[in-house]
Amino acid sequence: MNPVVQKTASASKKAKKLLAVDNPHYLSNRELSWLEFNRRVLQEALDERTPLLERLKFLAIFSTNLDEFFMIRVAGLKEQVAEGIREKSRDGMTALQQLREIRARLRPMLAEQMRCLHRDILPQLAEHDIKLVSVRDLSKDEKKKLENYFLQNIFPVLTPQAVDVSHPFPYVSNSSLNIGLIVEPDPECNHGKLGYLFKENRFVRIKLPPNVPRLIPISDGETRFALLGELIAENVRYLFPNMLTNKCHLFRLTRDADLELREDEAGDILRTIERELHHQRRFSFPVRLEVAASMPDEMIENLTKSIGVTDDIYRLEGFFNIPDLMTLYSIDRPDLKDKPIRYSIPKPLRCGENVFDTLKKQDVLLHHPFTAYSTVTDFIDAAAEDDKVRAIKICLYRAGKDSPIVKSLMKASQNGKQVAALVELKARFDEENNIEWARRLENEGVHVIYGMSGLKTHSKVMLIVRNENDELRRYVHLATGNYNPTTSRIYTDLGLLTADEEIGKDVSDLFNFLTGYSYQTEYRQLLVAPINLRERMLELIERETENQISGKEARIIVKINSLTDDKIIHALYRASQAGVKIDLIVRGICALRPGIEGLSENIRVVSVVGRFLEHSRIFYFAGGGDEEIYIGSADWMHRNLDKRVEAIVPINNARLRKNIREEILDVYLKDNLNAQILNDDGSYEKIKIEPKENGFDSQLYFAEQKI
Repeated sequence: MNPVVQKTASASKKAKKLLAVDNPHYLSNRELSWLEFNRRVLQEALDERTPLLERLKFLAIFSTNLDEFFMIRVAGLKEQVAEGIREKSRDGMTALQQLREIRARLRPMLAEQMRCLHRDILPQLAEHDIKLVSVRDLSKDEKKKLENYFLQNIFPVLTPQAVDVSHPFPYVSNSSLNIGLIVEPDPECNHGKLGYLFKENRFVRIKLPPNVPRLIPISDGETRFALLGELIAENVRYLFPNMLTNKCHLFRLTRDADLELREDEAGDILRTIERELHHQRRFSFPVRLEVAASMPDEMIENLTKSIGVTDDIYRLEGFFNIPDLMTLYSIDRPDLKDKPIRYSIPKPLRCGENVFDTLKKQDVLLHHPFTAYSTVTDFIDAAAEDDKVRAIKICLYRAGKDSPIVKSLMKASQNGKQVAALVELKARFDEENNIEWARRLENEGVHVIYGMSGLKTHSKVMLIVRNENDELRRYVHLATGNYNPTTSRIYTDLGLLTADEEIGKDVSDLFNFLTGYSYQTEYRQLLVAPINLRERMLELIERETENQISGKEARIIVKINSLTDDKIIHALYRASQAGVKIDLIVRGICALRPGIEGLSENIRVVSVVGRFLEHSRIFYFAGGGDEEIYIGSADWMHRNLDKRVEAIVPINNARLRKNIREEILDVYLKDNLNAQILNDDGSYEKIKIEPKENGFDSQLYFAEQKI
């Protein structure tokens, strides 16, 4: 046992039994913990307090989350089973056991999702004149209009693919929506010389074209829509003249989407990723098959055999691919959505003076989306235009489409400034986007670096170097979120603007490490993974443990997205055993089990899921009265601490530390509407609101504050 814990135990008057912190029984399974987080997303859709179109949005998010979960996590488990790997997860489950438990938990959640959509949300939308209409229920004139639309806009791009000895089963691409049907020869039709070809029934697959809207307005300006799949089914006869067509059934396939790169063998990382993306589209193995509940067993058996799916076959009773319904969210119905928030500008940046002069006087904290993201885009654009700026360096992980930040970087290069952009090509699901931006930046003379071999660069950091009175001065933006103005409106994130010279020097060293061949191991202020971040976090937790034993002020409050690293968890267990009060605000996966006597009874874990996606990472340590607060890009996961380049920055300004502690962390800890408590069995429980107690929504509180 750790000597610190031994000392605590012997000094304790109550002398309770302390449990072994490294017992795998006291870890929750990562995959099942993620499923419980996604259940929380589903609960937002079920909550009748949530505006109707926002509830639809949460159903869509639940589905897109699941898609990624199957493409990456379930695919990885299936690969382990296929390769005969018997290694257990850290909590003691085999891959096969995890897959079985995932299915057992997921099926009831999917049924609940469909009930919510078809019995609640769609009927209520219909009451507000937003309707999905069956083609069969339309008037004769409306049917004719849609038929003409089909012939002009859909029929020419459809490619029916029949299966026979000369036509093998077609490749079904990842996430595509497809129609399966049986086509029969018409006995009353004379097929002439080709009659010998039309003697048997054939299975036919029709892929729904991805460039045609899935919801088709009945008339211009209307809020009644027909479904693309149903419209094709109603007019499928045009594809098979002189044949008989049976009922159409939708199906959808999910494939493995995890890129496996051998960077040590890659001569050119950009071309390697392009090649792997192309290869993945064609040859990634199938993971999940979704079929319409109406599909006959014989057709399902044929599909599973032809595609190669043996399990994870889900019959869907209702709408296919709920994210397609987000077309309805774009309808101008503010009465069915959350109230728009009023974005604010931090007071120091409202004085009208040059932003660089402001930062020389004080650091500025940004809290998005409540702080307008223009504070970041304007800062970069000001640097691009400023005659005194000599260089701009930035890490781009997910820049998004049509990024104003990338355009400012290109402008800066055109204006003669030295611009370096580290574009992480391995950012999952953004690879193609980032490849495009990398090429455009290079064409404008920007120095583009594609990340480091063996490490993803996940840091959110920018450095601006300015010539002032014949001296170079550094300005830094370091954040918890990506340089993506689009996601900044729906993610909660923190950012720091500073001219602190030591932080600036550290960021210079960090960029030299990223772009050159510099192995910097000492940083003045920054915590950098995989260099010193893990070690320092463990030191800070152990320091709180020592302070508790010594009778000094000890407290840990951490807000992160995920907690799975076993060494961090063990350190937190030891701190709890010593009596340190620990509050963890963990949005998603949490492998730590709170509330276990003799182990984690001093640890409370809450998950906040609401209108905005909680994305900020904040680390608070009481430090015996000399408190420390850090913000940055890293979660407490093995990949963040050891396999990625992450940057965490201390908040040195006492006023900003007070603001983060009292106006951000304490606010989250008061939330009893968006927050739920994690139980020791991995389930979540709503916080009980006493009769005289008011409900408190942290995100609404932030939206109503003036920064």
